[in-house]
Amino acid sequence: MNVIFTCGGTGGHINPALAVAKLLRERKPGSNILFVGADDGMETDLVPREGFAIETLTVSNFLRSLHPKDVMHNIRAVGAIRRAFHRADEILDSFRPDVVLGTGGYASFPILHQAAHRHIPTALHEANAVPGLATRMVCDKVDRILVSFAESRDQYKHADRVIAVGMPVQEEFVFTKREDARRELGLGDEPLIVSAWGSLGAREMNKKIVDFMRLELNEPWRHVHATGSFGWRWMPEYVREHGVDLARHPRITMQEYIYNMPTLMAAADVVISRAGASTLNEIAAAATPCIIVPSPNVTNNHQERNAAILEHRGAAIVLHERDCDGETLFQTTKALLADDDRRQAMRKAMRDVAVIDSADRIYRILLELAETRRA
Repeated sequence: MNVIFTCGGTGGHINPALAVAKLLRERKPGSNILFVGADDGMETDLVPREGFAIETLTVSNFLRSLHPKDVMHNIRAVGAIRRAFHRADEILDSFRPDVVLGTGGYASFPILHQAAHRHIPTALHEANAVPGLATRMVCDKVDRILVSFAESRDQYKHADRVIAVGMPVQEEFVFTKREDARRELGLGDEPLIVSAWGSLGAREMNKKIVDFMRLELNEPWRHVHATGSFGWRWMPEYVREHGVDLARHPRITMQEYIYNMPTLMAAADVVISRAGASTLNEIAAAATPCIIVPSPNVTNNHQERNAAILEHRGAAIVLHERDCDGETLFQTTKALLADDDRRQAMRKAMRDVAVIDSADRIYRILLELAETRRA
C-alpha cells in the first residue's frame, strides 16, 4: 500500500499527518509512506525526525489585498502553483500512491488537486471549525472531507462526503501518564506551566509572556516557554533587556520549539496557548487544564470559534488578546493553580472533548479508499 501524506507550514498541519502515518507504519509495516510538503516549511525538519521520507514543492500563499505590491505577489504565486502542479505530477508518477491524504497548508493543494484529477482516491482533513483557503480550493474535488468538529459540517456543499473524525494526535498525548512524565522531567511537587503561541510564534504575545516571566520570578512553579521560530530570532535578547536573567532563574526555561510536548503536557498543571485545532486537541487528549488566547490574525476568526467549543464545555479558560496582558495571564494562571477543584473539572471536561481514536478512524478511511483504487 502506497500512501502520500501532504501538509505543511505549521505543526498544526504536520502533526496530525504524522499521527496517522505512524499508526499506518505500525499496523501495515509493508506500506510505503511518502510526505510531500513545502521546501521552506518546518515539515522538512519534523517529518525526517519521525523516520519518514519527504519530497518538497515550491509554493506561495495568496494575499487578500489589492495593493499593487500584493497583486504582484499573487501573480507570482499563480506561477509557483503551475510549477508545483508539474512537480506534483512527477511525484505521483514516481510513487504511484493508492491514496492521498492532505492535512492542510498551501503545500497540500497541488498534490491533492492533481491526484483527484487523476482519479486517485483522495481525502483531506480540516482541523478548524472554519475551513481554510487550501481546503476550500480543493474540497469539491476530493473523495472524503474529514473534519475535527461535527459543528462544522454545514460549512461544506457536499455534506455526503463529510465525516466527523476528530483531530488525530500522536498516541503519546493519550497514553503518557502524568507520574511517568514528571519523573522523566525530574519534577517534584512543584507545579509546571507550559506556554507556546504556535510553531511560528506570535510577537505581541511573546512580549506579554516576558511580562509574565517578570512577575513569576519568585514563584515556586516551573515554567517552560516555546518562542516559535520567528520569536527565537529576537526574544532571547528582548528578555534580557526587560530584566529577566534566565541564568539566575532556572525554574524558567525558554526554547525555540518543544519536541517532547506529549511529556510536557502530561506533566503540566496548566498549558497556555493559542487555539489552533491541533494544539487544542493535543491538550484535550492529555486532559491538561488550559488558558487559551485565540489569535485574532487568522482567516475567518477560526481560532475564536475553536476556543468557544472548549469554553462552552467547561474545558478551558479563554482570554481575548485585546484584553490580555502579562499581568492578566499571570493572575489567571495563579488563580487556576490555586483552584484544585476547577482544574479537576477541566481535566474531566477535556477527556469528554477528546476523540482519542481519531487517527484510527482516518486510518480505516484510508484503507477503504485504497481498496476502491485496487477495485
